[in-house]
Amino acid sequence: MVNSTKMKHAWIGWMIALTLTTQLANAQNDLNGRQKIESAKIGLITNRLNLTTDQAPQFWAVYNEYNAKKQELNRRIRQLNNEPSRTNLNDNQLVNGLREVNATKQKLADLDEEYMSRFLKVISPAQLAELYKTEQMFNKMLLNKLNNSN
Repeated sequence: MVNSTKMKHAWIGWMIALTLTTQLANAQNDLNGRQKIESAKIGLITNRLNLTTDQAPQFWAVYNEYNAKKQELNRRIRQLNNEPSRTNLNDNQLVNGLREVNATKQKLADLDEEYMSRFLKVISPAQLAELYKTEQMFNKMLLNKLNNSN
């Protein structure tokens, strides 16, 4: 009975991955691509975490808040690293810029620490570990898909 359940979950996982791949391919040619990618991510997280009906609304409220803050910090890091004016700076200005990047990375770490306790009020430690793995897997799949389309 356990093996059939594991096989069923594995099969569902592969079907979701196939669906995600198709959605990601279609999303690249669509103005609503970001929305489709976000929907695919939500579907994958929902499936992988096996959220109960009690957990789901609380989890998504915390996750959406966390994800928005995380995206903003990552956007700031990319912005700092990609500033064209960085080429004409003196050493002190460069060091200050690097310190700002590091400080923003520290804010990301602090955000993870803050939200870990918030997540653990809603989901189990195993589900939280699965969330982190699933996000990493999704990002890897997305990058592979984008790299293969070029």
